[in-house]
Amino acid sequence: MSVSHPYTIPKVEDSVLPENTKKVRFDWLISNRLGEFGAYQRKTYLLLGLPAIVCALHALSWPFVGAKVNYRCQLYGENESNTSYYDLPSGRSFNDSFPWEKGNNGKGRWSQCEKYNDTEVFISDSTNETTFSIVSCDEYVYDNSQYKTSARIDFQLVCGNGVWYTVAETLFKSGILVGAIVFGSLSDRLGRRPVFFYALCQQVTFGIIAAVAPNYTIFVIARFLIGMANSGVFLVAFVIAMELVGKDKRMVAGMGMQYFFTIGYVVIGVLAYFLREWRQLQLALSLPGILFLSYYWFMPESIRWLLANGKKEEAVKILKKAAITNKTIISETEFSQLSEEEKLKGSSLRILDISRYPRTVLRSLNIFLSWFVNSGVYYGLALNSANLGGNDYVNFILSGAVEVPAYALLLLTLNRFGRKRVLCSCMMLAGTFLVACGFIPSELTWLLVTLNMIGKMFNAAAYAAIYMFAAELFPTVIRNGGMGVSSVMARVGGILSDYVILLQEVWKPLPHLIFGGVSLTSGMLALLLPETLGKRLPETMEDSEKFGTSAYDNANTINGNENYIATAKAEKETRL
Repeated sequence: MSVSHPYTIPKVEDSVLPENTKKVRFDWLISNRLGEFGAYQRKTYLLLGLPAIVCALHALSWPFVGAKVNYRCQLYGENESNTSYYDLPSGRSFNDSFPWEKGNNGKGRWSQCEKYNDTEVFISDSTNETTFSIVSCDEYVYDNSQYKTSARIDFQLVCGNGVWYTVAETLFKSGILVGAIVFGSLSDRLGRRPVFFYALCQQVTFGIIAAVAPNYTIFVIARFLIGMANSGVFLVAFVIAMELVGKDKRMVAGMGMQYFFTIGYVVIGVLAYFLREWRQLQLALSLPGILFLSYYWFMPESIRWLLANGKKEEAVKILKKAAITNKTIISETEFSQLSEEEKLKGSSLRILDISRYPRTVLRSLNIFLSWFVNSGVYYGLALNSANLGGNDYVNFILSGAVEVPAYALLLLTLNRFGRKRVLCSCMMLAGTFLVACGFIPSELTWLLVTLNMIGKMFNAAAYAAIYMFAAELFPTVIRNGGMGVSSVMARVGGILSDYVILLQEVWKPLPHLIFGGVSLTSGMLALLLPETLGKRLPETMEDSEKFGTSAYDNANTINGNENYIATAKAEKETRL
């Protein structure tokens, strides 16, 4: 049959239309007409994945932007022009310049924060030995052999000011938390597209401000606002990408966005290797955002959002362009019968309403714990990679690269063995390898790095798996609220991981033991959750209470692929 125009075709036979010909749902149109992941979706998906790479650069840059280096007090007679960390003034040694401190791990070191004041000399009456008073440092000399500069050096976040070093990263992650709440709400109210560009402008602007910040206060304020924007950019890009594809492609598309994040993980390690000045590095990871502003002229609004907000005419225009690109035909009849997205029945329920359903409460707490643990361990391991020994850059790049097989593992196993088995297995394996790291002697660097990377791989897999599992476990009426609280718990876990890392000053293996212990514990508790693969997912609170029982399973077992239908509303939550 010849067609003069893609949208001027003979009347479509009733047999090829949905059962209810008065209403054509968008999901049906994608699956049966547009194509679930055609050329239009692939192009848009790729464009949206690129900003995700930059979001990863910002999210994981702190080990290099705020790199920790060895330091000591600046001695009398030294200045910036003639000072080197290892070279003391003529006639001086570390023994007679700095007091010796006994470390918590049984080993000692020369003090980094105090020095002998050789202007005050004391001679012991009994031994006739010369001693000096001890004073706190006011200026420092840093080891610039690996990092030429870092925010920690420029703002002197050491000794008494050391707490502000951790606060800087805490504020960044707090910005991510606030951004997820603010931009998530705004994207639902104002649209995905305008919020994406606002967040992108904020990310670029304050990324550049952070690179030129003259003092600590301006720097951390900029970092907080970058964190907010990071959350908005990735969140909206993820939502638009997921709302474009058909239900059978959502898992693959979701994993693909994780891979974009992983690319950024590896790229920041490579960039940091070549850019040893932290301000240059901060500028380099901020400027690419300017290129993404060009999306303004061709990035579409989410069709689902337009339909859900009564903007059917705009949605149809985008659909027609998509159909041309995909080389598919959609009839005018189907466009006219395209229905607006329906609001979920019972969507007025709040997450706090689960208090009346004890089984759902226990399961929700279990899910929240999994999010808290997986996020905390994930970011804790990323920050701790520089403390493993060996080359900081290689360790960091390896820590990102292990996510590639982690996500491949999920693609191969989630639909075969079920969500619960995969999640629990990954968390317990991660915990086992991380606990083992705590018992490896520090001189066996290769073994410590190997076990850490294997633990990181399983942790990354578990963190990705909990997205789908949680979205399927929460009943439809509170799914968005449940995923929102889960996201908050994930951010809290990420924030607390900064302080767990500090415990290495007490005992170096302690962070690994804590990360491993909580991962093992949470993995075992997750065994109490019901499996969702092959089950009709709960829609009401009553369904949720019965879900997982033999009576419910026998009455509602369906093809496992249908699980993806119920997760569409929850896929706006992301890892940042």
